[in-house]
Amino acid sequence: MKIELPVERFAGIRTPFYYYDTNILRQTLDAINTETQKHDNYFVHYAVKANANLKVLHIIREAGLGIDCVSGGEIEQVLKAGFSASKIVFAGVGKSDWEIELGLDKDIFCFNVESIPELEVINEIAARKGKVATICFRINPDVGAHTHAHITTGLAENKFGIAMEDMEKVIHLAQDMKNVQFKGLHFHIGSQILEMDDFIALAHRINELQDRLEAQGIQLEIINVGGGLGIDYEDPQANPIPNFKDYFAVYAEHLKVRPRQTVHFELGRAVVAQCGALITKVNYVKQASVKQFAIVDAGFTDLIRPALYGAHHRIVNLNSQASEEKYDVVGPICESSDTFDKDILLPKTHRGDLLAILSAGAYGEIMASCYNCRPLPQGYTSEELD
Repeated sequence: MKIELPVERFAGIRTPFYYYDTNILRQTLDAINTETQKHDNYFVHYAVKANANLKVLHIIREAGLGIDCVSGGEIEQVLKAGFSASKIVFAGVGKSDWEIELGLDKDIFCFNVESIPELEVINEIAARKGKVATICFRINPDVGAHTHAHITTGLAENKFGIAMEDMEKVIHLAQDMKNVQFKGLHFHIGSQILEMDDFIALAHRINELQDRLEAQGIQLEIINVGGGLGIDYEDPQANPIPNFKDYFAVYAEHLKVRPRQTVHFELGRAVVAQCGALITKVNYVKQASVKQFAIVDAGFTDLIRPALYGAHHRIVNLNSQASEEKYDVVGPICESSDTFDKDILLPKTHRGDLLAILSAGAYGEIMASCYNCRPLPQGYTSEELD
């Protein structure tokens, strides 16, 4: 199985645009459900920050997943897509008052709280509304992840979460408040993690913290381990489905779950990345003194990951089967960082060829901007183009 790229169906569509193979998406969701259904206390919340396209969200909702939001706008989008508020967890280090009010008004499942000031504000707003907010505390476990520095979130130096040494203090504060109900702990150590040892280390840290709390008579109902499972950017066509079997097995084997506890996961990239591709047209092929450039009509306004992180995406030419030549694939933005990849081999490329930038279903369309007054790329599913 691999993502289908029906170039004949792309005729007449203005480039650049996002294309989502719904067969890949559904098979990914089936793989998740196959593994989680082995455990009646496992719940997956899709991290909507990865992709908030309504057509994609409808398919994820149909598969029965919950939702992880990090903004009020995301809450509004997933409610528009038909998700139940009772399946929404709301994370984020800087929630605004109106976002907290929205979560309370909609009776969302849980707020993941990241600081004492945030706890105090949620309690104050809930009291004003006559509500009781269900909360978990995001604890910074000081567990490193083998990933890019910009997407590591579980170290003591990161802005996220509450320090382990403050854990008991904030729990006792919450227990003394009338308008919050403390339910458990939340963790997230980073994104695009492929080494299962990182998740094993997190499970062991959670076990230590639970033991510490239980020694003081504090019982937890919810353990939220976050997400972070990565995908294969190097060969997405050979590996379109992430390694969910080993991922969930790590927690089944290493996390000591107490009776009546529920375990929650927040997967984003692993759900949607491989089903999406950015389709772009070659405007010019330019031979410079030391480089050959394929200049396309997509820019970092449409897919910022390569410029922001130095991220790699496999690029394929959908029109040419000729012998390969070396290219830098670049966009039209007036910035030197507007480069999708350098010195890559592609079949001999011509003006008008369509290129597909793969593994772009996560942090692609959702991060697009209008810099240079460029229009936002549209997103189409394979079902729409059938």
